[in-house]
Amino acid sequence: MTSAVTELNEPYVLPSSARRDFDEDGFVHLAGVLSAQAIAAFEPAITGKVTELNTMHLPMAERTTYQKAFLQIENLWQQDGQVREFVFAERLAGIAAELLGVDGVRLYHDQALYKEAGGGVTPWHADQYYWPLATDRSVTAWVPLQDTPLAMGPLSFARGSQRLSFGRNLPISDESEAAVQQALAERRFPRVQEPFALGDVSYHLGWTFHRAEANTTAAPRRVMTIIYIDADVTVAEPVNDFQRADLVNYLVSTPVGQVPDTDLNPVLYRR
Repeated sequence: MTSAVTELNEPYVLPSSARRDFDEDGFVHLAGVLSAQAIAAFEPAITGKVTELNTMHLPMAERTTYQKAFLQIENLWQQDGQVREFVFAERLAGIAAELLGVDGVRLYHDQALYKEAGGGVTPWHADQYYWPLATDRSVTAWVPLQDTPLAMGPLSFARGSQRLSFGRNLPISDESEAAVQQALAERRFPRVQEPFALGDVSYHLGWTFHRAEANTTAAPRRVMTIIYIDADVTVAEPVNDFQRADLVNYLVSTPVGQVPDTDLNPVLYRR
């Protein structure tokens, strides 16, 4: 475990094209960010907490589209010391800051997204629909905890769609799946769908549209995600009920125009 913790806090050297690709495409898929040994050291704690805290027990056929997409457990870092070490990893946070082009990043929240065997599609959506933030300097690290072939439903992205204004008022739903898919096709935003090897990590901007296919394998797709925001970003006036809820639940009701410098939003990396 000591070597795994050390690895998580050592820098990762970005490929020379990564920042440019991220700026142009709205996402980047990075190979070998974590070793198999590091993931093996932390996966049991993450999965254990997902199993313990999961409250979704409906048969798949009785769930909504959203409920079929994944089991979603948030802020696991507050529940377990090992998970906290993973979420607070300077390696992962440093990559986020470098890609965003900011001096530092703070935590918005983490969330485990476990797509069960037979789990359904994750519809097209953009994450920042849910976040009351004054700028687009937000990014999600998507960290698979196993090899993730196409049949398991890895994340896919619409390249360049962070510049698309259509669909920013749509929550993740059947409506967003149909409407955004049509808009992306009409505007010829190419879809990028790739398998993830163990240790690969992707980063995508808050306004980048993405989705995932169903998990047609017999094993769960185990993924941990960490959402980073510019350490100096300020809170914006919420524009929907989801943002109003996030302001209370994840930003501790930070006043509009102020930096969310709260116990729930620690700075995880500064240059």
